[in-house]
Amino acid sequence: MSRKPVPAQMGERSRVEVLFDKPQLLAALFGQYDQNLVALENRLGVYITARGNRVGLEGTAENVALARDVLQDLYTRIGRGEEVDTGLVDASIAMMAEPTLDGIISAERGGGAPPIMIRTRKKTIVPRTPAQAHYMRELVSNDMIFALGPAGTGKTYLAVAQAVAQLIAGSVQRLILSRPAVEAGERLGFLPGDMKEKVDPYLRPLYDALYDCLPAEQVERRIASGEIEIAPIAFMRGRTLGDAFVILDEAQNTTPAQMKMFLTRFGQNSRMVVCGDPNQVDLPGGVNASGLADAVRRLEGLEGIAMSRFTAADVVRHPIVGRIVEAYEGAG
Repeated sequence: MSRKPVPAQMGERSRVEVLFDKPQLLAALFGQYDQNLVALENRLGVYITARGNRVGLEGTAENVALARDVLQDLYTRIGRGEEVDTGLVDASIAMMAEPTLDGIISAERGGGAPPIMIRTRKKTIVPRTPAQAHYMRELVSNDMIFALGPAGTGKTYLAVAQAVAQLIAGSVQRLILSRPAVEAGERLGFLPGDMKEKVDPYLRPLYDALYDCLPAEQVERRIASGEIEIAPIAFMRGRTLGDAFVILDEAQNTTPAQMKMFLTRFGQNSRMVVCGDPNQVDLPGGVNASGLADAVRRLEGLEGIAMSRFTAADVVRHPIVGRIVEAYEGAG
């Protein structure tokens, strides 16, 4: 494989060669039509050639070293059975470039299992950005976590995955997922059907995350048995949510009164995660105060309550999503 060189940034130029001992893994490493290598070239301004099980890297010394570390990281992930795509290439670049991510990078390079992971019935999930690594630590060490940031950063997905892992392990007896039934800038009008059919469209993202972590038949069986409950926030009033992993999604669309009601449902042997984007409030006209912003202002710094913040740099969807988020946040 050889392509037209990508111009490297100014600086001392370097050439290195990386030797991989399992050629059978290289097709997955390179990606279809070498898309992973092309992404790495474009992100870091390096030139990559591949012959057999040898990969050559050329560019500035700093970027070549980073590209080498990213390739070795991705190679290790493939060896563990993970799927590599261009999104993971971006995530690995961010991880490898983070100098204070104690323990994770060295463990990845050493080929062992990463110290931070979530195991579910369908997959093993590892952090893709430093902010996700911090968040995953908080999910296992605090009773109440606020996850704040734009869409696509993994706030809700990682919370659901951790909740599923704890339910499977027996650490909690119930998984309760909730969100406010607020229309996102649209008037949906009258919805036919029973109560479940009326509210399910609002809760669909939570179902999607569940089905990604558990086989469909297990999701349905656990919902039928009451082990998993998915309901609008209004259904939480008057309850005490004990021995449960409780997740509130789209929390920016709660009022301060709703948020207080929800947070005070917290019971013994429970964990609560509140996810939301403070910059994407869809409350109806006349409601000016977001319960999420109010709660963060009141509760930040209290013992047992953690705040995990994400930015556009942590978006793990298509790279263009991160650029869109940055554009809107900078528009003023």
